[in-house]
Amino acid sequence: MGLINKYLVLLGILILFPSCDRNMVYEQNKSIPDRKWNKDNVLTFDVPLTDTAQAYNVFINLRNTGAYPMSNLYLFVTTTAPSGLSRRDTVELILADKRGRWYGKGFGSIWQHQRPFRKNIRFPVPGTYTFNLQQAMRIDQLPGVVDAGIRIEKYNP
Repeated sequence: MGLINKYLVLLGILILFPSCDRNMVYEQNKSIPDRKWNKDNVLTFDVPLTDTAQAYNVFINLRNTGAYPMSNLYLFVTTTAPSGLSRRDTVELILADKRGRWYGKGFGSIWQHQRPFRKNIRFPVPGTYTFNLQQAMRIDQLPGVVDAGIRIEKYNP
């Protein structure tokens, strides 16, 4: 098998690998323009959920560069049910230790974080739930944020 064929096989495996995640129900990340998260830029995720008997875990995804100036990030997370009822939470993500070493997985100059937001929860009615993420750091243009998103997976004790 030639070197090019080996790379094509490896590329095919890498492309198919994420689809093997049987617990994942939803995952989407949205890019932050110019890697500066404006305080008014609210990221919206519409998630269709139909299984009200299934318990879920909800995660917040974040990718940042080394240019991110702090070790944490506060977010406003608003969850809106199909009925229109909303709940707003303030969430702190710890991104680095006291010495400034990033947590998460690093690739080049970008660090990827996935933090639990809600564990073992049930969505009471079927329909589309909306999740809004808004940076809450009191900085108009928060530098060094590449993208942010939501992941929902089935809870398996």
